[in-house]
Amino acid sequence: MAGSVAYLGPAGTFTEQAVHLYKPDAILHSFTSIHGVALAVVSGITDEGVVPIENSLQGSVNETLDILISQTGLSIRRELVLPIEHCLLVTPDTQMSDIEVVYSHPQALAQCREFLERCFPKAQLVASLSTSAAVADMKESNHASAAIAPYGAAALNNVRVMAKNIQDNDSNVTRFVVLADRDSKPTGWDKTSLCFSFAEDKPGLLYEAFGEFVRRNVNLAKVESRPSKHHLGEYIFLVDVDGHREDPHVKKAIDALQRRCSMFRVFGSYPRWNDPEAPAHPQS
Repeated sequence: MAGSVAYLGPAGTFTEQAVHLYKPDAILHSFTSIHGVALAVVSGITDEGVVPIENSLQGSVNETLDILISQTGLSIRRELVLPIEHCLLVTPDTQMSDIEVVYSHPQALAQCREFLERCFPKAQLVASLSTSAAVADMKESNHASAAIAPYGAAALNNVRVMAKNIQDNDSNVTRFVVLADRDSKPTGWDKTSLCFSFAEDKPGLLYEAFGEFVRRNVNLAKVESRPSKHHLGEYIFLVDVDGHREDPHVKKAIDALQRRCSMFRVFGSYPRWNDPEAPAHPQS
């Protein structure tokens, strides 16, 4: 049984495309915010939720990271990677020379900055809750407007595609995560995401923390930080490591790191995305 999946909507978003990639037969529930998706999973309204977590051009989606840090009862079950192709959508009678306002999600606006500066240097850029919601904002606007959204959003909203593939970089991809009440079992090709912070700041803390993984030959796939939101200059560190939390060498590193930290949380272990163009990974 495919189950039910919450996603950042409305219909036509890249997140919906990621859900179809993950579970084509799932019962879909659209939410207007990442926070809403997370709460749907925590409350049991849906079995899983899919949200964006990182873009290859713009970096991490901070709202998703903050929810993972603060919200208990959530785990990362899987990751999905989707190529992002932005289109410029307009109502049927709108001409390019008419456009005064361009709506989209802030990340999409940033990913199309060069196109917008070249073609609409005087247009007002307005943030929407999602790329698909931008189409509704455009249709309701009192000004001649356009929206940056996926190609599929055009047919859903009866609007016209004025330009395709307007993103500044052809290697633009977004990583999504599947949220659930528990993570995945070991597959032999896994990743573990976690966060931690320290009670005090002193030289060598991060060096010693990361050393727990280095000494056990565990690769650090990603490292970043977020403000703790408690005190200025206090940070929470977020790390992705290769391997499953139940793998002996990963487990020993995690246990040793946890003893050094004032706050520690494992977001989950899950299969690493299998890029069809990447070299084949070893079988478990």
